[in-house]
Amino acid sequence: MTSRLLALPLIAGAAALALTGCATSSASGNASDDETVRVVASTNVYGSIVQSVGGKDVEVTSILSDPSQDPHSFESSAKTQLAVSKADLLVENGGGYDDFMTTLAKASGTKAATIDVAELSGLDHGGEFNEHVFYDYPTMVKLVAEVQQRLTKLDSAQADTFETNAKALTAKLDDLESQTAAAKAKVDGEKVAYTEPVPGYLFDAMGLDNVTPEKFSEAIEEGDDVPPAALNETLQLFRDKTVRMLAYNEQTSSPETEQVKQAADQAGIPVVGVTETLPKGEDYVSWQQANIDAIQAALTK
Repeated sequence: MTSRLLALPLIAGAAALALTGCATSSASGNASDDETVRVVASTNVYGSIVQSVGGKDVEVTSILSDPSQDPHSFESSAKTQLAVSKADLLVENGGGYDDFMTTLAKASGTKAATIDVAELSGLDHGGEFNEHVFYDYPTMVKLVAEVQQRLTKLDSAQADTFETNAKALTAKLDDLESQTAAAKAKVDGEKVAYTEPVPGYLFDAMGLDNVTPEKFSEAIEEGDDVPPAALNETLQLFRDKTVRMLAYNEQTSSPETEQVKQAADQAGIPVVGVTETLPKGEDYVSWQQANIDAIQAALTK
């Protein structure tokens, strides 16, 4: 899917100037002077994974963490800049999803290394790349290994802790993969739709066939007007009961997505809410477990 999202407004001159003098991580890549390893993640999805590996020995800041916030619109603050300037490690989605991280890093002058998860994934970036790689469990397994390696380099004294935590989290991610493989044996080929390609990789893992008109989902993702023909074609999927389920991005809405949701409700087709950040009180694994459970429940109705 084409890149979009999370535009970063220019930071006010006074705030930017005030922050240029903030302490930054050392060029050697070691942890901060107070020996606390500090990591800044673009969203709490990645913050959760880093915290699970790092445990109490790592201080994690997630820039986007409010489940009610529209992740397509983000405004920086001096506090955010300060956190980035003091970071020992940055974690971003990449793939055009959270370009604000690059802007923040440049403005703060940090020398912290950055993990670009889209790049780490090895997934095909050609054509219409779906940048929502946080719904791809094999990619998250790679991320856990990368985070363990980076944290160990920053704080070798806690290497055993990071290794133990990484193994435990990887086992949980492997279980999620096993569940999707088992689900595929039951629902492979079922036609489904979404308002945006947020759960696309999860759909693929479960063998689900997304038949949403590309011009509809692209327009919604980019925040553009949906072509009337694409909207009508999408609505027809529900009128004809072509699809078994609709995945609805709960963090962005428009008149067109509301029309589609209403069409699904009227046709008696289950609507499953999906998000781009963690709901309150959830960690990465519990969030994705809930997604798997909700999709399977919808497809059995």
